[in-house]
Amino acid sequence: MVEIPNKHSFGGYIRELRIGRRLGQRQLARIIGVSASYLNDIEKNKRPAPRIEIVKALAQTLDADSEIINDLAGISKNVLPPDIEEFIGDKRELISLLRLIKAYNFCGRDILELGKFMTSSNAKAIVIAAGLGSRLKGYTEELPKCMLKFGEKTLLERQVDNYRDCGINNISVIRGYKKEKINYPNLRYYENSDFENNNILNSLFYAEEELCGNVVVAYSDIMFDAAVVRRLLEAQADISIVVDIDWQGYYVGRKDHPIEEAENVIFNANNEVVKIGKILTEKDDVHGEFIGMLKLSPRGAEILKRHFHRAKKMFWGKPYQRAKVFQKAYITDIIQDMVDLGVPVHCVIIERGWREIDTVEDYEKALKEFEA
Repeated sequence: MVEIPNKHSFGGYIRELRIGRRLGQRQLARIIGVSASYLNDIEKNKRPAPRIEIVKALAQTLDADSEIINDLAGISKNVLPPDIEEFIGDKRELISLLRLIKAYNFCGRDILELGKFMTSSNAKAIVIAAGLGSRLKGYTEELPKCMLKFGEKTLLERQVDNYRDCGINNISVIRGYKKEKINYPNLRYYENSDFENNNILNSLFYAEEELCGNVVVAYSDIMFDAAVVRRLLEAQADISIVVDIDWQGYYVGRKDHPIEEAENVIFNANNEVVKIGKILTEKDDVHGEFIGMLKLSPRGAEILKRHFHRAKKMFWGKPYQRAKVFQKAYITDIIQDMVDLGVPVHCVIIERGWREIDTVEDYEKALKEFEA
């Protein structure tokens, strides 16, 4: 159960969201199919939360946090949250599991550890590999950049090996440019048919059906240690991004990809994103570089999907955050959008353990270091 601010009741939460969305009471009542007087009574806590169909309609219309609205609905009736009650239904195996937890006298810490185990053992990975890789020039005339070799293995093979070392075997790849060149067994493939006209954010959503459960999402042009993935899997937040605070050394002597192009992150004392993207930072800012890897919890995946479709509807063909049009948006653009709307995004802090292969200079330098 998520932590709910004490000031919130079900009715108070609905009212706050309605006002925030600039919806009148009569307008909202008409949308969800109830009378205005009934909705007024709910907002004033004169009535308990409505049936689950109305709770779902309110959640969708008001873009509510699913866990909070269902928990508050359960509290108002002194019953289980309606989404959990609906899920349990006649699943006797879930009842048996709860009785087993009771029989073994699981404490709160035991349950948290069980949750951590389920997160790490059931995670999947999505690799976004549709781009042209034009900055690698001759090296990518016939190959996607994730197919460049380091020793006997390609960059993508090395990524897959590290995911599998961390227990992640369900791996999907989003292909586009020279897609026929990426054809390893035991991977799932999705095709970005419009890779020349879109960017990383929209490319990710060609594999939208994989955005469920615990998901690690990463760019295909980064080389990373398995330890980075393990560190990310330990994160308990709904949306977590990997941020390197010892990043500036990577840009020493790097001419083709200057430091101004780094995807910087400014974060607060709670390691939550304040600003992200190709932004200028001040010397007093607490900041690092987003390496192009994030993790979503089941709830985090739903949050990301909800905000993507909201933004797509509002900004398609229009400027969006730092992108000239929504189609060309980066993942950092939607992260900033969500942060601006109050969605917490957690930073998993690392120091080195990765590198980006974006230009000829990057590749040739990495090759020398790899073969040394």
